Amino acid sequence: MIDPKTIESWNGLFENQSPETVLRFFLHHFEGRIALASSMGPEDQVLTQMTTAVDPKTEIFTLDTGRLFQETYDLIDRTSKKYKTRIRVLFPETKEVEEMVSSKGINLFFDSVGNRKLCCSVRKLKPLARALEGFDAWITGLRKEQSVTRNHLNIVEWDDANGLLKINPLINWTEQGVWDYIELKNIPYSPLHQKGFSSIGCQPCTRAIEKEEDVRAGRWWWENPETKECGLHQK
Repeated sequence: MIDPKTIESWNGLFENQSPETVLRFFLHHFEGRIALASSMGPEDQVLTQMTTAVDPKTEIFTLDTGRLFQETYDLIDRTSKKYKTRIRVLFPETKEVEEMVSSKGINLFFDSVGNRKLCCSVRKLKPLARALEGFDAWITGLRKEQSVTRNHLNIVEWDDANGLLKINPLINWTEQGVWDYIELKNIPYSPLHQKGFSSIGCQPCTRAIEKEEDVRAGRWWWENPETKECGLHQK
């Protein structure tokens, strides 16, 4: 575990620095021991562009839950080709998925928060743990503005659940800032964003939103805002 004082020092150092500056430091500091986790969302696409510009050898991975939109698979392919990288795709364990569906049903996540979190654990958390094996740090596209469950986060965090450092270079960016950068750099993104989808996850658990709704209102919309995390980003 990294000394909390070191993490505090880094947060002070990078508080007013650009995401590119943050990435350059940590990609060098943890060279070969740091990975970018991508859900193929706008923030992750921005970070893919920034990361490959600094160090194209950095591992980028994504989690295929088995219930994604076709547009997401197409974006994985387009992104890999544009940035001349091979995005690592991790899958849930077949036996665990089969046992869960057999006991709880194919759409168990609609029945209770507990069931939904079980599904997220099998399809996301366990593959994430495998993805992070051997790394000392990981990069995420989290932003404070995204939800009430994220407004307390810092640029640098210690991830207790996975036992490594978490870097959030875009934590203080606005949604408009993300889209401005995407336009500036001609970064590929999902066509679903033009159809009212803001935050895109698994197909059954994602819907389009209205303009006045919160950016993550389309994720697990049947739950209260306080429970709308799959567990990937719990401290």
